[in-house]
Amino acid sequence: MNPQSPGHLLPPGIILAGRRTNDGMGPYVGSELVKAMIKAGHAIANARVLVMGFTFKENCPDLRNTRVIDVVKELQDFGCQLDVADSWAGSAEAEHENGISLTEKPEPGSYNGVLVAVPHKEYTAMSARAAGGLFDLKGMLPLGGADLRL
Repeated sequence: MNPQSPGHLLPPGIILAGRRTNDGMGPYVGSELVKAMIKAGHAIANARVLVMGFTFKENCPDLRNTRVIDVVKELQDFGCQLDVADSWAGSAEAEHENGISLTEKPEPGSYNGVLVAVPHKEYTAMSARAAGGLFDLKGMLPLGGADLRL
């Protein structure tokens, strides 16, 4: 069988390694934001963090399979106080499916860190900055527009 053909099967070890990498991204993203806030001189316990975007993908209200919950849990484990905002997600569904209360109106200038987790079109024109860092998870902002990016 040609390794370039769609019918070629990958060895299970490669698939499992990819799954481990994907499963570790939430904790990685959370810890990178925490490191940036520490470098900026913030105490992490009770630090205010805004997570922008909670859906599975941009410009879509679907919360099924969202991995943003993994980042939220990691930041909560560090003791951060989170506001999660999403212009596309339903608040009742977020509460029911993930136990997350969405913030309708984030308080500009009141966060130690901001994470743009889902690049909804409404966020592309934003100029949110936080004293502890702006983390653009999806590379939505132009180069230099964020303190951290993947």
